[in-house]
Amino acid sequence: MKLAIGYDHTSSQLKDAILEHLSTREGITVTDFGYSPEYPAGALPVAKSIAAGEHELGILLCGTGAGMSIAANKVRGVRAVACSEPFTAKLTREHNDTHIICIGARVVGTELAKMIVDAFLDATFEGGRHARRVETFMKFEEGTN
Repeated sequence: MKLAIGYDHTSSQLKDAILEHLSTREGITVTDFGYSPEYPAGALPVAKSIAAGEHELGILLCGTGAGMSIAANKVRGVRAVACSEPFTAKLTREHNDTHIICIGARVVGTELAKMIVDAFLDATFEGGRHARRVETFMKFEEGTN
Protein backbone atom coordinates (compact mmCIF):
# COMPACT_ATOMS: atom_id res chain seq x y z
CA MET A 1 0.00 0.00 0.00
CA LYS A 2 1.27 3.44 -0.94
CA LEU A 3 0.38 5.96 1.74
CA ALA A 4 0.83 9.76 1.76
CA ILE A 5 1.11 11.90 4.88
CA GLY A 6 1.12 15.64 5.46
CA TYR A 7 0.93 17.85 8.54
CA ASP A 8 0.92 21.38 9.90
CA HIS A 9 2.94 23.14 12.61
CA THR A 10 0.79 21.75 15.46
CA SER A 11 1.27 18.11 14.58
CA SER A 12 4.93 17.36 13.86
CA GLN A 13 5.36 15.23 16.99
CA LEU A 14 2.23 13.23 16.20
CA LYS A 15 3.43 12.79 12.61
CA ASP A 16 6.74 11.38 13.88
CA ALA A 17 4.93 8.93 16.18
CA ILE A 18 2.61 7.79 13.37
CA LEU A 19 5.53 7.32 10.96
CA GLU A 20 7.33 5.23 13.56
CA HIS A 21 4.17 3.19 14.10
CA LEU A 22 3.68 2.69 10.37
CA SER A 23 7.25 1.42 10.06
CA THR A 24 6.20 -1.61 12.13
CA ARG A 25 3.48 -2.55 9.63
CA GLU A 26 4.37 -4.67 6.63
CA GLY A 27 3.53 -3.74 3.07
CA ILE A 28 3.21 0.00 3.57
CA THR A 29 5.33 2.57 1.77
CA VAL A 30 4.91 6.08 3.14
CA THR A 31 5.66 9.35 1.38
CA ASP A 32 5.99 12.23 3.82
CA PHE A 33 4.88 15.35 1.97
CA GLY A 34 6.11 17.37 4.91
CA TYR A 35 5.00 20.55 6.54
CA SER A 36 3.56 23.57 4.79
CA PRO A 37 3.67 26.93 6.57
CA GLU A 38 0.58 27.96 4.59
CA TYR A 39 -2.11 26.15 6.58
CA PRO A 40 -4.11 24.26 5.31
CA ALA A 41 -2.27 24.17 1.97
CA GLY A 42 -0.29 21.14 3.18
CA ALA A 43 -3.36 19.04 2.44
CA LEU A 44 -3.17 19.67 -1.29
CA PRO A 45 -0.05 17.66 -2.23
CA VAL A 46 -1.43 14.63 -0.38
CA ALA A 47 -4.91 14.96 -1.88
CA LYS A 48 -3.59 15.59 -5.40
CA SER A 49 -1.32 12.54 -5.20
CA ILE A 50 -4.32 10.39 -4.29
CA ALA A 51 -6.49 11.92 -7.01
CA ALA A 52 -3.71 11.18 -9.52
CA GLY A 53 -3.45 7.56 -8.35
CA GLU A 54 0.10 7.97 -7.05
CA HIS A 55 -0.96 6.98 -3.53
CA GLU A 56 -3.84 4.81 -2.35
CA LEU A 57 -4.60 6.46 0.98
CA GLY A 58 -3.51 9.45 3.01
CA ILE A 59 -3.17 10.80 6.51
CA LEU A 60 -3.38 14.51 7.25
CA LEU A 61 -2.62 16.01 10.63
CA CYS A 62 -3.43 19.42 12.04
CA GLY A 63 -4.79 20.85 15.29
CA THR A 64 -8.32 19.45 14.94
CA GLY A 65 -8.30 17.59 11.63
CA ALA A 66 -11.06 19.88 10.36
CA GLY A 67 -9.05 22.35 8.27
CA MET A 68 -7.06 19.65 6.50
CA SER A 69 -10.28 17.73 5.83
CA ILE A 70 -11.97 20.75 4.28
CA ALA A 71 -8.92 21.51 2.11
CA ALA A 72 -8.45 17.91 0.94
CA ASN A 73 -12.12 17.63 0.00
CA LYS A 74 -11.67 20.52 -2.45
CA VAL A 75 -9.60 18.21 -4.68
CA ARG A 76 -11.86 16.50 -7.22
CA GLY A 77 -12.31 12.80 -6.55
CA VAL A 78 -10.98 12.86 -3.00
CA ARG A 79 -12.96 11.99 0.11
CA ALA A 80 -11.38 13.02 3.40
CA VAL A 81 -12.80 12.94 6.91
CA ALA A 82 -11.69 14.22 10.29
CA CYS A 83 -11.72 11.42 12.85
CA SER A 84 -11.12 11.35 16.58
CA GLU A 85 -11.85 7.68 17.28
CA PRO A 86 -11.33 4.30 15.55
CA PHE A 87 -14.98 3.36 14.94
CA THR A 88 -15.58 6.26 12.55
CA ALA A 89 -12.20 5.67 10.91
CA LYS A 90 -13.20 2.07 10.14
CA LEU A 91 -16.74 2.83 8.96
CA THR A 92 -15.83 5.81 6.83
CA ARG A 93 -13.46 3.56 4.88
CA GLU A 94 -15.95 0.69 4.65
CA HIS A 95 -19.05 2.74 3.81
CA ASN A 96 -17.76 5.93 2.15
CA ASP A 97 -14.60 4.70 0.40
CA THR A 98 -12.73 7.51 2.12
CA HIS A 99 -9.20 8.16 0.88
CA ILE A 100 -7.82 10.38 3.62
CA ILE A 101 -8.11 10.35 7.38
CA CYS A 102 -7.52 13.69 9.12
CA ILE A 103 -6.50 13.62 12.77
CA GLY A 104 -6.30 16.49 15.24
CA ALA A 105 -3.09 16.56 17.24
CA ARG A 106 -4.79 18.85 19.77
CA VAL A 107 -7.77 16.48 20.01
CA VAL A 108 -6.34 12.97 20.36
CA GLY A 109 -3.26 11.54 22.01
CA THR A 110 -0.57 9.52 20.31
CA GLU A 111 -1.86 6.05 21.20
CA LEU A 112 -5.42 6.87 20.14
CA ALA A 113 -4.09 8.33 16.87
CA LYS A 114 -2.29 5.05 16.16
CA MET A 115 -5.52 3.14 16.79
CA ILE A 116 -7.38 5.47 14.41
CA VAL A 117 -4.75 4.96 11.72
CA ASP A 118 -4.84 1.18 12.14
CA ALA A 119 -8.64 1.06 11.98
CA PHE A 120 -8.59 3.14 8.80
CA LEU A 121 -5.84 1.17 7.08
CA ASP A 122 -7.23 -2.24 8.06
CA ALA A 123 -10.69 -1.49 6.68
CA THR A 124 -11.72 -1.91 3.05
CA PHE A 125 -14.58 -0.46 1.06
CA GLU A 126 -17.55 -2.85 1.19
CA GLY A 127 -19.20 -1.75 -2.06
CA GLY A 128 -22.78 -2.99 -2.49
CA ARG A 129 -25.34 -0.53 -1.19
CA HIS A 130 -22.48 1.73 -0.14
CA ALA A 131 -21.34 2.04 -3.76
CA ARG A 132 -24.56 3.92 -4.50
CA ARG A 133 -23.66 6.38 -1.75
CA VAL A 134 -20.23 6.97 -3.26
CA GLU A 135 -21.83 7.45 -6.70
CA THR A 136 -24.07 10.08 -5.13
CA PHE A 137 -21.03 11.85 -3.66
CA MET A 138 -19.50 11.90 -7.13
CA LYS A 139 -22.71 13.34 -8.61
CA PHE A 140 -22.61 16.12 -6.02
CA GLU A 141 -19.02 16.86 -7.01
CA GLU A 142 -19.92 16.94 -10.71
CA GLY A 143 -23.01 19.05 -10.05
CA THR A 144 -25.26 16.43 -11.66
CA ASN A 145 -27.36 15.61 -8.61
